[in-house]
Amino acid sequence: MQVHKHLIVRANIAIPPSQADTEAVTEWLNNLIHKIGMKVLMGPYAKYCPVIGNKGLTAAAIIETSHIVLHSWDECIPAVMQLDVYSCSEFEIGTIINELKSFSPIKIEYKFLDRSENLTEISSGELAGDHVVEGYLEPQHA
Repeated sequence: MQVHKHLIVRANIAIPPSQADTEAVTEWLNNLIHKIGMKVLMGPYAKYCPVIGNKGLTAAAIIETSHIVLHSWDECIPAVMQLDVYSCSEFEIGTIINELKSFSPIKIEYKFLDRSENLTEISSGELAGDHVVEGYLEPQHA
């Protein structure tokens, strides 16, 4: 049976990517894809939206097993990042959470779903304060 794993992350970040960071975020996403053992099919691509009320960077990649999309909004304080990783292959969520250090996360919330037959929650949690600084340890479950 094919797996369908879906990680949804919402993070408050201190260092949001800016309009000048499209190349850096493209490289970050490419590195993330390789670190979780996936292969790029198309992309990654990144584009900054300058529209007031929706300013921020979006990056996306199509991987052999599905997709990874990142959205960030830099007008709010703290800035917000949403990350969506969907794959028909297994992956380690700790690797993804640790890679968010690049954006100096203040708080990270996540849900990890198995969507093989229905929307089954595998895990969820919140990292804040020292847990974010130290990286992915044991999430503090709500």
